[in-house]
Amino acid sequence: MLRLLALLVLILPTFAVAQSEEIVLGLSREEVAITATFDGSDVLIFGAIKRDAPAPEGGALEVIITLAGPSEQVTVRRKDRVLGIWANTDAVEIDAAPSFYAVASSGPLSQVLTAVEDLRHHVSIPQVIRSVGAPDTVDNAGSFTDALIRIRAGAGQYQMLEGDVLVEEETLFKTEITLPASLTEGDYVARIFITRNGEVVDSYETTIAVFKAGLERWLFETSRNQPLFYGLMSLAIAIAAGWLASAAFRIFQR
Repeated sequence: MLRLLALLVLILPTFAVAQSEEIVLGLSREEVAITATFDGSDVLIFGAIKRDAPAPEGGALEVIITLAGPSEQVTVRRKDRVLGIWANTDAVEIDAAPSFYAVASSGPLSQVLTAVEDLRHHVSIPQVIRSVGAPDTVDNAGSFTDALIRIRAGAGQYQMLEGDVLVEEETLFKTEITLPASLTEGDYVARIFITRNGEVVDSYETTIAVFKAGLERWLFETSRNQPLFYGLMSLAIAIAAGWLASAAFRIFQR
């Protein structure tokens, strides 16, 4: 019994320290409306660290912030030259990949988060992409995931923002994430992690609603609910635009 009590005395202070730092979060906006003139948006994510005791000594506090769009299945195809023509030869279906994903951190991600913690919490870009398996006929299936990351990073859909989280006096933090114009509707999940020595101390999660509004919403709902009317309307607009262009050309010729 005495040994058990001694063990509890040693464990409880450690547990108390681990629980003494908590995240208090704020967002510059809780929803983003996609309109006909939407060309992207910036989201400011900020917060503070609430403590029940003085900050632990040893190991600076680091902050990681992720923002993920709705996940979707993606088919990635590889092209090779066949008989002098570029053609699709192999394809791998990625089971789930976020339509948008950004990782912002207060320092290099490899230094502020251990590989074990990354595997546990799925923080880095490769960890949030789920690909269960590929056909046996496909060689080097991992290259398809790498290609997806490279393509979406080039389009601004996947972002690594190392060093973009500003931490002041180990208490206040903030970062700004730019959303591209090509956004998918749905809930965008923001996650915040605070770490010490690469280990996660606390985490927090919230959502930002992204939705179509105005003309964009009306066109989207019409195309889904009244496809015949939407098709006739599109045809009429195309004919009218062609006629106006032709009339303008004739006027300029005169």
